[in-house]
Amino acid sequence: MKWLNNTERYGTLSMALHWIIVLLFVAIYASIELRELFPKGSEPREAMKAWHFMLGLSLLVLIGPRLWFMFQGRFPAIQPEPPRWQKLLGRSMHLTLYALMIVMPLSGWLLLSAEAKPIPFFGLQLPALIGESKSVAELIEDFHETIGTLGYFLIGLHSAAALYHHYMLRDNTLRRMLPKCCTTSTDLPE
Repeated sequence: MKWLNNTERYGTLSMALHWIIVLLFVAIYASIELRELFPKGSEPREAMKAWHFMLGLSLLVLIGPRLWFMFQGRFPAIQPEPPRWQKLLGRSMHLTLYALMIVMPLSGWLLLSAEAKPIPFFGLQLPALIGESKSVAELIEDFHETIGTLGYFLIGLHSAAALYHHYMLRDNTLRRMLPKCCTTSTDLPE
């Protein structure tokens, strides 16, 4: 088991962070969508919102180590090597996803701050980042919801690109991020 990235595969730590972040995204989006099943002001609805906030802030915590691995500079090469335009598109997508993982939790924290609501984080109450302001809260809420919707498309596009590389281009893009136990002998050669 190799903990750090090398020229052939992502390391165990990078893979673990990637897949934990995927699960966090699923839970963050599910919690905010599922809140709609409950009446406004009800305890289950408020619990779903609290989980949305706490999971979003967890994403912010995990992005630090994820960025450290990104700036470490060692990335497994895609084989066969894609054209330059695909590399640029891939890098742009990754940078946009990193921005999403920073901007969304911070804007959620700012929103709760502007609404003068508690900022829960697994038993802790985080401090407000700004003072109460209804007009600022409305602007941040619109921004947060718009970027959240854009996030659905970015995540879907990222996933579709990985599957396209795997099944259509038949390169190692996806396999580099999968643990060896998930790549079988019937899979494409490494």
